Amino acid sequence: MGEDRIQRVSLRARVMDADRAAALIAPAATVAMSGFTGAGHPKAVPQALARRIEASHAAGAPFKINLLTGASTAPELDGALARADGIALRLPFQSDPEARRRINAGQMEYLDMHLSHLPQEVWFGFHNAIDVAVVEVAAIFEDGSLLPTTSVGNNKTWLDLGQRIILEVNAWQPLELQGLHDIYYGTALPPQRQPIPLIHGDDRIGQPTLRCDPERIAAIVLTDAPDRSNRFDPIDDDCRRIAGHLIEFLRHEVARGRLPAALLPIQSGVGNIPNAVLAGLAQAGFHDLGAFTEVIQDGMLDLLEAGVLRYASATGFNLSPQAEARFRDRLGSLRNRIVLRSLGISNHPELIRRLGCICMNGMLEADIYGNVNSTHVMGSGIMNGIGGSGDFARNGFLSIFMSRSTARGGSISTLVPMVSHVDHCEHDVAVLVTEQGLADLRGLSPKQRARQIIARCAHPDYRDALRDYFDRACRDSRGKHTPHLLREALSWHQRWLETGTMRTP
Repeated sequence: MGEDRIQRVSLRARVMDADRAAALIAPAATVAMSGFTGAGHPKAVPQALARRIEASHAAGAPFKINLLTGASTAPELDGALARADGIALRLPFQSDPEARRRINAGQMEYLDMHLSHLPQEVWFGFHNAIDVAVVEVAAIFEDGSLLPTTSVGNNKTWLDLGQRIILEVNAWQPLELQGLHDIYYGTALPPQRQPIPLIHGDDRIGQPTLRCDPERIAAIVLTDAPDRSNRFDPIDDDCRRIAGHLIEFLRHEVARGRLPAALLPIQSGVGNIPNAVLAGLAQAGFHDLGAFTEVIQDGMLDLLEAGVLRYASATGFNLSPQAEARFRDRLGSLRNRIVLRSLGISNHPELIRRLGCICMNGMLEADIYGNVNSTHVMGSGIMNGIGGSGDFARNGFLSIFMSRSTARGGSISTLVPMVSHVDHCEHDVAVLVTEQGLADLRGLSPKQRARQIIARCAHPDYRDALRDYFDRACRDSRGKHTPHLLREALSWHQRWLETGTMRTP
């Protein structure tokens, strides 16, 4: 099964089953695996490793690894290893329910970080040396180069630095992916760095394959298993309203001459609200758009197929089952309009700033001054992580954060006096949008921002309470620049923890 995809015949002798390959990973090893939002992750070796860890624990022997990836992965990787209690340290991003439970229970260490920072930090040696890299590929060519699959992520770094390499050659991944990727090998560490020669978002500046030293390939495992498909909820009225507010704002910016008619390259986070915004762009008559982002999801695929989007540059896919099937069917016609790059390029601050990206991301909560929490529930429990939103928010031309104005059946206001955790400070947030409205925060002082956010974004059930807090803070706080009542600033979160609602009695 799939051995014909190993065109370098001398490497076929290293084909083995997943259990033998997993036996090459020692306890306490630092293991780097491919994968980005459920695409392109190894399917067999992590599960075999999880079985080995469980057997070791049953025999009374400790066995955990430090796990690095591109971003979140799938149940076959994060889920299997978390259930086996096999992860000592996880970075840089996760979204698995069992991993999240263990992190929040204090049973697993987690380093949440900007995705663009990890490749550089690994190269600098800030983390342990990579003992083993486990990377999924679609084929191994005669010259030893590798055909990437549906995500690139940090695979270039893992293959460059992994002391031992395990490749999963996945026959489910279509060979027609060849030509989709652009792997740039021109980066260097300071002080030898040079400008990245990418001028337009769809420029190709690298090569279509990954390099790999054949001497470090310790094992090859043949698989035939699908990526994890995400299921998105149907677009509801709240999502449509959020999209409508944002589309109206973009039209206004075009009319004022602050954006071109074709906008600027768009970046979109993953989820139902971003999908609704992308659908709204097509319905609003925008065309000839470009996307310089980290993930291609259903909405972007729709825009590509409709001809609204000229190109999409990313590091991986995050598609529903229906969209995934469409992508595979139309891969031939889409291949020249999609570029998958290494994470160190797709999320590079220099490129995001120079291209002038319009960055649209979700949030858990924002406060009245525009600080955004995108990672922590009630201040201490991690949800997923900051992902690439920080890479784009700080460096983009427009930094937009979106959310419903309430959560948990209205018991939580997503607009609060003070966020319980800060991921994106007020200086990195240009626009807030809820189904209630849009607040353009550019050029406003803290108190001016507060008035806009409360009036335009807060839910009516909480608007008066926010105004009351703000008015009393303006009157009673020690400093008047960013007025806060410190005894009350986090009382809304404490009230929810104690009573199950943020509403005042």
